[in-house]
Amino acid sequence: MTASLSPSARIAVLLAAIAALLFDGVELGLMPVASLSVSQSLLGADYTPTLGGDWFARFTAALMIGAAAGGIALGNLGDVVGRARALGISVLFYSLFAGLGALVRTQEQMLALRFLVGLGVGGVWPNAVALAAECWPDKSRPVVAGLMGAALNGGILMLSQIARTWHITPDSWRWIFWLAAAPALIGMLVLVGLPESPRWLASRRGCAGSDPTRAGESLRRPPPQPAAPLRELFRPPLLRLTLVGILLGSIPMIGAWAASKWMIPWADKVGGVSSAGYKGVTQGWWAFGAVLGSFCGAQIAAWLGRRRAYALISFGATVLTLTMFLGTAPLKPSFLPIVFAQGFVATLFFGWLPLYLPELFPTPVRAAGSGIAYNVGRFATGVGVLAAGVLFAAFGGSYPAVGATCGLVYALGLIAVCWAPDTTGRRLQD
Repeated sequence: MTASLSPSARIAVLLAAIAALLFDGVELGLMPVASLSVSQSLLGADYTPTLGGDWFARFTAALMIGAAAGGIALGNLGDVVGRARALGISVLFYSLFAGLGALVRTQEQMLALRFLVGLGVGGVWPNAVALAAECWPDKSRPVVAGLMGAALNGGILMLSQIARTWHITPDSWRWIFWLAAAPALIGMLVLVGLPESPRWLASRRGCAGSDPTRAGESLRRPPPQPAAPLRELFRPPLLRLTLVGILLGSIPMIGAWAASKWMIPWADKVGGVSSAGYKGVTQGWWAFGAVLGSFCGAQIAAWLGRRRAYALISFGATVLTLTMFLGTAPLKPSFLPIVFAQGFVATLFFGWLPLYLPELFPTPVRAAGSGIAYNVGRFATGVGVLAAGVLFAAFGGSYPAVGATCGLVYALGLIAVCWAPDTTGRRLQD
């Protein structure tokens, strides 16, 4: 089925997916490095360190809840109107609403915008993953999945280097939101020129084995048949797969945002007085490990098998997260190397997921299924981050205490993977 796309068209699809996910990562990494500066600027004399941490939790929760809604709605849209169209719309969503962040005057305005940014952030992942998986042959998918996982964290790494060079401070932070609007150009190019998935086109015509380019059909012209992928996913025989996918996608998502990300405001608090760029350095070390980890996750899954790899990643992420928060601290010599190691291991999940989730669902519901599995966890993450904010206050503003407590969620992966079908060696289902 991928033969109906030329090599140059397949490369264009992969580059577009990588670019969309790269700037998706920029949006995900933006508030961890900017949140305290934004809060200090907008709250003025009312700002306190504990209140800053509480607003960090709120901004993160708003983004996660928006991403969950966007992943479901725009993932479903990808199964209805096409992966390429939904991908372009998602990129425009996160770019334009991020740029409006430069104009806010209150915390509440920023909170609303972070939710709207989240809609696009959530929509990019299922459509980019489904599109690339369907346009490349099965033997290439571990590498393709690894590149897309690495792209997401590559965006966080890129942002960290920008923040390290040009400091984000209470007096100078609006520029970073203007910069975050730049990917709108990519969204327009995707909408105008990116070819559609041949598998999706064929599945909509009810003839998955046919060539969608026959009879003069354009690869970019969506077929007219309606679809109801959400209804199919939540009734037998796909219901069990959907629930398993949600569970496996939720654990690393909650761990990343309710636990791991507390290290950055922690580094900002400890190192910010003497070194305004230390938070950027910390995020850079984590993101460098994350780029490598998210690329290697798919390769490890292909080598060890899907279930065994997930279990080992869960164990390693639990140990390293506890070590990062309880065994070291910002400015200590051991802190940045452990941050790097935690970033590497905890993000192996995000190379594993773009390989495994498309294998779990058939073509007509692949984008919606992957989107639900990956993004429903963000609803749980939003709740988890708000709960972490409550814990943060209950622990007297202790970043290590809240990070270590929430980091125990990674251990649940050792149990959850027992219900996962082993898709090792399977071809994508049509």
